[in-house]
Amino acid sequence: MSGSDRTVIVPEAELRNAARSPGMLGRSIRKHHFYYWLMLPGVVYLLIFKYLPMLGISIAFLEINPFIGFKGVIGGEWVGFENFQRFFGSYFFGNIVANTFIISGLKLLFSFPTTIVLALLINELVNVLFKRVVQTISYLPHFISWVVVAGLAFKMFSTSDGLVNQLLEWLGGERLSFLGDPRYFRSVLVATHVWKEIGWGTIIILAALAGVNPELYESAIIDGANKLQQTIRITLPSIAMVISILLIFNIGNLINAGFEQILLLYSPVVYDVSDIIDTYVYREGLQQLNFSYAAAVDVFKSIIALAMVVMANFTAKKLEQEGLW
Repeated sequence: MSGSDRTVIVPEAELRNAARSPGMLGRSIRKHHFYYWLMLPGVVYLLIFKYLPMLGISIAFLEINPFIGFKGVIGGEWVGFENFQRFFGSYFFGNIVANTFIISGLKLLFSFPTTIVLALLINELVNVLFKRVVQTISYLPHFISWVVVAGLAFKMFSTSDGLVNQLLEWLGGERLSFLGDPRYFRSVLVATHVWKEIGWGTIIILAALAGVNPELYESAIIDGANKLQQTIRITLPSIAMVISILLIFNIGNLINAGFEQILLLYSPVVYDVSDIIDTYVYREGLQQLNFSYAAAVDVFKSIIALAMVVMANFTAKKLEQEGLW
């Protein structure tokens, strides 16, 4: 073997030691400075809008008075976990936590599987032009503001001239107060959420489906497998990693039940079934001006979200699926 053909294998330990050397980062920046400049705006954005606001967590442990200026915020009296204890002992604690998980769970139960089904159906379309039209139509609602969607919901479900109630009356039924009756309000929340977000959720699934080896389908057809069998035995296992990661993200997001949607649609008559942690923080913090108490409630919510992501990732690993780490 000639000298030019020899392959030099660097031991793993040597590579680790090189990575720990103080000058390694400087040499990397000098060599790839263009990419670091591209990364800089994103890093600045994260620092300003994601990491610096974390300093505000201290408000949850203080009793602040913002009406006397900046001194009233940084010089607040230390109260420790008093705000948290007040929240845990509140009459609203059990109700808002239960509503948050129930509403989020219903949205996940109906939106996540339907997103996968819609992606599978779109993937089966042969006509490219029709496929693009269907994709575009399904994506569009995502870009509509919740303010507009709420206005459409009020018109659709109005008891006086709403299209849904007119249809019910035409079929011989009675008019229903969908937005004012606790029995139906959650259904409206789930339906409008699925309609608005189902198309947007298919983007990553369709990207994963594009990477499935077509030879697998050809072999399955030769073996006599129909479309359903191909989907169960080839398609779903091939995109299982993507589905697993998306599910972890969705489970971690269960604590967010849709603040803007609920704030625009709910009313005091349906508080028992629609009041969630975010709307409670909004009322206590911005309407009642209990900033420290509202901050404590929001910190509690963040801790629960972190715990749920960790548990979902741990469960995925136990089931031998791909996780976030």
